[in-house]
Amino acid sequence: MSLLSSMELFVAVANARGFRKAADMLDMPNSTLSRRISDLEKEIGVRLFHRSTRKVELTEAGQAYFRRCESIVAEARIAHESLLELAERPSGTLRVSMPVDLAITYLSPMLKAFGEQYPLIDFEMDLTPRRVDLVTDGFDCAIRMGAPPPTPSTLIARQVGLLPRYLYASPAYLRGAPPLRHPDDLRHHQCLIGAGTGKQAQWTLTSRKKSVTTAVSGRYTCNNVSMTRTLAALGLGIAVSAGPQAREDMERGDLQRVLPEWDFAPIPVYAIIESRLIPSRVRLFIDFVQASLKGYSSPP
Repeated sequence: MSLLSSMELFVAVANARGFRKAADMLDMPNSTLSRRISDLEKEIGVRLFHRSTRKVELTEAGQAYFRRCESIVAEARIAHESLLELAERPSGTLRVSMPVDLAITYLSPMLKAFGEQYPLIDFEMDLTPRRVDLVTDGFDCAIRMGAPPPTPSTLIARQVGLLPRYLYASPAYLRGAPPLRHPDDLRHHQCLIGAGTGKQAQWTLTSRKKSVTTAVSGRYTCNNVSMTRTLAALGLGIAVSAGPQAREDMERGDLQRVLPEWDFAPIPVYAIIESRLIPSRVRLFIDFVQASLKGYSSPP
């Protein structure tokens, strides 16, 4: 645990006069902040705060420590800001772990634009859904999709996007298929199902405040969104998809949206980093990913 980082957290709590408010300002869990301050108190051997359910106050030792830490943290920030010119010209190798579908479908154009904007950065990308150890495996960050990944206290998960999902099928498939006016009708259709659930699955769709869960089945299961979308374009069933390639398929007439009033819950995307003190190339990359994914939040 970095002593300077702990000092910064301590100063934030002292200035905010409370853990919850400081945690919100620092964008970190209240429990993590409380534990970090407790670890600092154990490390220096004195109690820094009087804690109660109603308020948090500095102890006498905490007041003396605060006067010293406040100036140290301020000086550190000045030193950090003095490197902004260098930070605007980041360099080095950026090592990132990303899921295959996300990288190919969403992030490839972004990587080109980011590389052109920062020509001194080289890229090493590991396209895999496996959990990686950022420290042992030497990654700067990992991009993950789905529910917030469980992370140890040494890691930070920052949400960088929400990807909407819709239902698509080819016009040829729909011409020979049963009527499809409500999510319950999906049980009579061939559905292209994600791997891991077998040939049957439960799909939950929402429309405004309504939510419907329907049992679906199909002959084809696949763990790759791009392949699922391609199978749908070939007329093999109904797929869950989104992103620029699905829009391009719609423009060509290969796919069309079905049940347009209904959609799936969006998939959150997270960037996993080791700490808040990261190289500028990593910070800029994560910000770039977040800005890029915002462009896919609107329906086709």
